[in-house]
Amino acid sequence: MKTRTWDRGGRGALAFTELGFGTAPAAGLYRSVDEAEADATYAAAWEAGIRYYDTAPLYGLGLAETRLNRALRGKTGFVTSTKIGRLLRAVPPEARDGIGKWFGVPARREVYDYSYDGTMRSLEFSLERTGLDRIEVLYAHDLDLANHGTAEALQARLDEFMAGGYRALCALRDQGVIRAFGAGVNAWEPAQWLAERGDFDIFLLAGRYTLLEQEALSSFLPLCTERGIGIVVGGPYNSGVLATGAQPGAFYNYGPAPDWVLHKVARIEAVCQAYGVRLVDAAFQFPLRHPAVVSVIPGGVGPEQVAANARAAAAEIPADLWAELKSLGLLRQDAPVEGQG
Repeated sequence: MKTRTWDRGGRGALAFTELGFGTAPAAGLYRSVDEAEADATYAAAWEAGIRYYDTAPLYGLGLAETRLNRALRGKTGFVTSTKIGRLLRAVPPEARDGIGKWFGVPARREVYDYSYDGTMRSLEFSLERTGLDRIEVLYAHDLDLANHGTAEALQARLDEFMAGGYRALCALRDQGVIRAFGAGVNAWEPAQWLAERGDFDIFLLAGRYTLLEQEALSSFLPLCTERGIGIVVGGPYNSGVLATGAQPGAFYNYGPAPDWVLHKVARIEAVCQAYGVRLVDAAFQFPLRHPAVVSVIPGGVGPEQVAANARAAAAEIPADLWAELKSLGLLRQDAPVEGQG
């Protein structure tokens, strides 16, 4: 498995595998995943050479972190990231969050908390659930419009974080408790807002730098390149449509794909087929061409999906494919397609 060495600020290099592992699906996202299936998924990931694991208290309402505990126990040579911004409160089963989204998970309610104390408590709880003695990267989770509803509510959370959680993350990094921090978000705009106001190391950007969407190239990604900020790309398949293709029932952004998405994906897929390339392979490989990207973390449950992602990570994409996508207006002209990847 290929790795990318990242170091910002001389605090010591971290080796990210180009294919990372996102822990939400194996924690009961959209369907129940029993212990045996989860264990088999993690075993396949390790066997495939994956050494970067991203998790969060939200995923499975704590279940993702506890399953990571068992998966990584006794192992060495890996990088982990988790998130702050939510604390979990025990509630009766009927009052838990995520009913209809998370299955077979603990009865917990999520409480947003981006304060200094909330950040410190969140890390303490995550260390207990994962059983790890350290976590390399902390992300402030879901500081975006999709999660907070209105621009005013989002701004209030951003302000809360900068006044509290950001200071806590700086202290944790300065003390060597963590190696790096940033934010894990579903939109590039708040990530840029944060980068312009603080000393951030790395961002996890979900679904917003893909074969289908490259608006982040306008200002955010150039800023990251200039400042040596790393990018982990989540959701490289835009919730599935770039893996399944433009078929009936395809998903985009966690919902049914709209017509414009299906039309564009069909055109991209036709170009891929002309070059004998699977759409999913091109979708995985594209973000890795950007110099700021250190890892791509698609979801997956079961050894078969892990193997499929590993195959995509190893794929070779002819340069002419990217050139044709650009000539047809299906890829931004300024999208990097050479070099790494």
